[in-house]
Amino acid sequence: MTVSALEFTQELSTNPKSASERATILANPGFGDYFTDHTAVIDWKAAEGGDAQWQNARIEPYGPISIDPAAGVLHYGQEIFEGLKVYRHADGSVVSFRPEANAARLNLSARRLALPELPEELFLESIRQLVALDKDWIPDGDGAALYLRPFMIATEAFLGVRPAREVSYRVIASPAGNYFGGELKPVSIWLSTKYARAGRGGTGEAKCGGNYAASLIAQMEGEANGCKQVLFLDEFNDNAVEELGGMNVFFVFKDGRLVTPSLSGTILHGITRSSVLRLGRDRGMDVQERKITLDEWRDGVASGEITEVFACGTAAVITPVGQLKSETEVIGSADAKPGEVTMSIREQLLGIQNGTVEDTHGWLTRLA
Repeated sequence: MTVSALEFTQELSTNPKSASERATILANPGFGDYFTDHTAVIDWKAAEGGDAQWQNARIEPYGPISIDPAAGVLHYGQEIFEGLKVYRHADGSVVSFRPEANAARLNLSARRLALPELPEELFLESIRQLVALDKDWIPDGDGAALYLRPFMIATEAFLGVRPAREVSYRVIASPAGNYFGGELKPVSIWLSTKYARAGRGGTGEAKCGGNYAASLIAQMEGEANGCKQVLFLDEFNDNAVEELGGMNVFFVFKDGRLVTPSLSGTILHGITRSSVLRLGRDRGMDVQERKITLDEWRDGVASGEITEVFACGTAAVITPVGQLKSETEVIGSADAKPGEVTMSIREQLLGIQNGTVEDTHGWLTRLA
């Protein structure tokens, strides 16, 4: 299917935020607290035993979604989502960072959750259409961007356990400031010893809400112990490090190695993760995707072999990690400072996204 075969219609909001209201919001947007005036929508429908197609592509005012109480998403959790950012460059252009990778990951998730795949050109056109209308919502400032949340939900009303035959794909947008807020300082991470985020053969590498729901109880435990994020291990694989509740994790070694857990089917294919790997290789670092255990983390920090730890993801980009805490131990120092390698890669990545550093990999896509 080509974009030309499915044209977007537009229904503009009759009650958009005024310029002054928008300016007040953009002065301190937080993360995920406010939303723009419009949303992009595409429907999918499959006839029983017949053809299936994407249809009715449109822009409509942002607002509540009306779905049947028996909709599949409410009973069987058949849903997936993505997250990407849009930036305004100094020349006035509006760009997004690696949206093609988001389109590919959405379809990886769709396959695992038995949802229809969305053609890449429709994914890109949906964000172009929305951003073209709501580009005045892009905030300025360090670390600020317009965060896009594409998602897909099963809307067919039925109670039989099977893939839905009616699905809605949507994109909403939210102005976003610095994810952890304020001055960038190393964060403390809570080590979950009671809970798992995902299991072998499960949905760990899919970006679906169930994975995040499963992490929330551990996240609450972490927050009660003064931690910003929670780390999960694979206790059946030598306590191998997996990922945080919403971020991938990296280790910098004294000898120049840059190490992150290999993708095993239980770890999300992070787009920031893959970008960091590429930037590390560009620097001539020994980049490794492999198993790294809790014992190696503990021993490496104690011996000085591991000099820096950082987490990465679309929302927070790159965040230094100071300590790993659990009920029985603390790894790392409360006085840790952001590492040199961590901050250098972070500044390079942010520079590419903001247009102040050359994009040698073609990662930026102009939207407006």
